[in-house]
Amino acid sequence: MKKRVGILTSGGDCPGLNATIRGVAKALYARMGDNVEIIGILNGYSGLINGDYKEMCEDDFRGILTLGGTILGTKRTPFKMMRVVEDDNIDKVAAMKKTYKEAKLDCLLCLGGNGTHKTANLLSQEGLNIIGLPKTIDNDIYGTDVTFGFHTAVDIATDVIDRIHTTAGSHSRVMCIEIMGNKAGWLTLYSGIAGGADIILLPEMPYDIDRVCEAVERRAKRGSNFSIIAVAEGAINTEEAKMKRKEWMAKRAEAGYGVTATNRIAAKCDVFMPGLNEGQLFSGLTDPRAIADYYLDMGVRQVVIKLGAEGSALFERDESGARRETVVPSFEVDVVDTVGAGDGFASGVITSLLEGLDDEHLLERANAVGAIQVTSVSDSEGLPTAGELAEFIANTPRKEVSL
Repeated sequence: MKKRVGILTSGGDCPGLNATIRGVAKALYARMGDNVEIIGILNGYSGLINGDYKEMCEDDFRGILTLGGTILGTKRTPFKMMRVVEDDNIDKVAAMKKTYKEAKLDCLLCLGGNGTHKTANLLSQEGLNIIGLPKTIDNDIYGTDVTFGFHTAVDIATDVIDRIHTTAGSHSRVMCIEIMGNKAGWLTLYSGIAGGADIILLPEMPYDIDRVCEAVERRAKRGSNFSIIAVAEGAINTEEAKMKRKEWMAKRAEAGYGVTATNRIAAKCDVFMPGLNEGQLFSGLTDPRAIADYYLDMGVRQVVIKLGAEGSALFERDESGARRETVVPSFEVDVVDTVGAGDGFASGVITSLLEGLDDEHLLERANAVGAIQVTSVSDSEGLPTAGELAEFIANTPRKEVSL
């Protein structure tokens, strides 16, 4: 009787996912031949919850060794929400067990990081046959030497730090480079040492800002006109280390700056326009409403989340403080401030300018990744403010929507 093996990838994508999927498939086919069937679970645990899977064949695993991302797709489905029944009234654990049985799986391979493996362990405790494969650039999974994705991330971060040296030296600057690593600092440590950072700040070792300043001043007194500081995103100072996470996060918010650079910038905006994926990444939340509440609570007046071709969902507070949600249809403007247009449009403009594209191709590139469509660009004196852009959005015809 054939064995049926399920595979899913969950959480953030990272280098090596497709190579690992391919390796698993090649090993299964080599050892079991025609006596194995591989079932691809699409979009991580979301696919397992919703019964979204497909039978795969050997050809599906050819040509993916050097392909980035994951052929199975992935979504963030937080472990802390697995036992929570939300508005859709779905019991996630029961739904995953049901899909496992309906797909007639003999075992399930879960490729992911800490959160993925917490859920994998939960399913194992529920009686399912589970194999965990450690995927995370943070290299922070217990019982493993190196997780796949880590080495490539170290190479990239090291290259960034190395390239910053010339700019820091030329402009006599102190450069702070923020590197991923919320609770574990392996990536910052490895890349910081390899890239030649002068100071490295890690989540595991709370820093004293006075000592950091002293180190920079010592370098200056020895004749160095620059310093490079590699900072893990989860680094905290010695005072914050005495508090619980919620306490120091609240203190940062009270002081007027968010936990991340993106959030600190967003809090100063009248209008914040992330794509859904960016909103999920920046906030750590998955539901559009929860993402909107996150930024509205930070003081952003309007949050516009791009949903695709049908337009964008606009969230704002009414006079009573209740959240109001509508859809802004896709629209065009003649001139727009690139900051107001969203990070996607701005990044499109920047990369286009660097490549020397003309206005027509510049707009084509920027609109491909931006939150709204722009038909022309003028000099900075003619650009509207974020408030004027907000007024433009407010006066655009809308229709009510249920997300």
